[in-house]
Amino acid sequence: MADGNDDKRSDELRFFLLAFLVGIGAGLGGTALHLTVDFLLHWPGWLTERIGTGAAAIAAAAAISAIMAALSAFIVRRYAPEAAGSGVQEVEGTLEGLRPLRWRRVLPVKFVAGVLSLSSGLVLGREGPTIHIGASIAGAVSEWRKLGRLERSGLIAAGAAAGLAAAFNAPLASVLFVIEETRRQFPYSFKTYMGVAIASILSAFITEDIAGVGPDLQIIVPAMPLWSLLGFAGLGIVVGGLGVLFNWMILNGQTLAIAIGRLNPNLVPLSVGAIIGVLLIVLPQATMGHEDLILHLVSAKHGAILLLGIVAIRLLTSVASYVSGVPGGIFAPILTLAACTGLALGGMLIEVVPADHAIAIAFAVAAMGGLFTASVRAPMVGVVLTLELTGAYEILLPVLVTCLIANITAEWLGGRPIYEQLLERTLERAGIVRHEPERETSGLA
Repeated sequence: MADGNDDKRSDELRFFLLAFLVGIGAGLGGTALHLTVDFLLHWPGWLTERIGTGAAAIAAAAAISAIMAALSAFIVRRYAPEAAGSGVQEVEGTLEGLRPLRWRRVLPVKFVAGVLSLSSGLVLGREGPTIHIGASIAGAVSEWRKLGRLERSGLIAAGAAAGLAAAFNAPLASVLFVIEETRRQFPYSFKTYMGVAIASILSAFITEDIAGVGPDLQIIVPAMPLWSLLGFAGLGIVVGGLGVLFNWMILNGQTLAIAIGRLNPNLVPLSVGAIIGVLLIVLPQATMGHEDLILHLVSAKHGAILLLGIVAIRLLTSVASYVSGVPGGIFAPILTLAACTGLALGGMLIEVVPADHAIAIAFAVAAMGGLFTASVRAPMVGVVLTLELTGAYEILLPVLVTCLIANITAEWLGGRPIYEQLLERTLERAGIVRHEPERETSGLA
């Protein structure tokens, strides 16, 4: 018996060391992507410093963004088509045994093409590339150590979580993301669960050591009065509907982009890139993942009409950017959309009910979790990710109410998780039949 326990502990320790290695790799890769993109995104400022903000600057920016987006899409199309968009659905497909993880081509393509797409100003998040990079590093380690199927799946899930932790410095949300989002694919056991936690912590440690400690979007929000929970419930209904609309636009935009791509594969990325380039000079608030925009908006007091206008424009640019065939995630665009929506609705509430501007800021924070929940359909991840990103732990209850109501609203409106739908489309295009698992019934009507 003692020998059996010793073998088990030795096996677990070996897996934990591999998760440790994957966490370090994902942290280094994700942070390198982050810092590279942050450096390159200064190019619109460099451009306007030299030639101003007139027609010449607009034309130059349009050309630069278009070339970067088209080059990114070409690299993906030519060398690793599975690297387009977010890597989450590909990782889920791999865990389910339905999609191969070709890490040798995904790893360099996701990084290089991801740097190009994010640096072009497209409205995308870095978490898509970093999740796929982390999973690819885990795939490489799994192949090196010749792991079995279950251990390989557990380590790939750990790499994906580590990639998310590197993107947002949110290790707890990253662990929950694997457990909640990949609940049907993740091979849950003590060993794999601890592996996910270890990789996420190590990745966050590397990120904080290189890029700094603290929440990515620190927003100070005081505790909200209990009466305001009714307002947060209303906010949940609104962002729940917005999340369903966002998913619908992504899926239909993807269908349209594929149809156009059959005529000319460069047309969509060139067109979207050119439009984004123009906006970088004319209306920069409508471009990039733009976490900085959130911090700017919550510190100012803009009118609801302006904020809703930014929501409408960014909704279109987010969808267009995602379906253009380049690497990039939807988390950051969702967060900015949500913050603008929450600030607008909070401002409207202040006009009706005398209250401090702090409630509008609290609405902005809570809306981030609510819109994420409505789109991804992972409410606990939405709550924890929002609090880790902002450090606004004082409003845990309002955020929780918003996320739960958003989740219910999205369900009742017929919405489905965005990554589940994207995976289904990927499998359909690849001609792969997915067998749905039998669901247990409780016998209750």
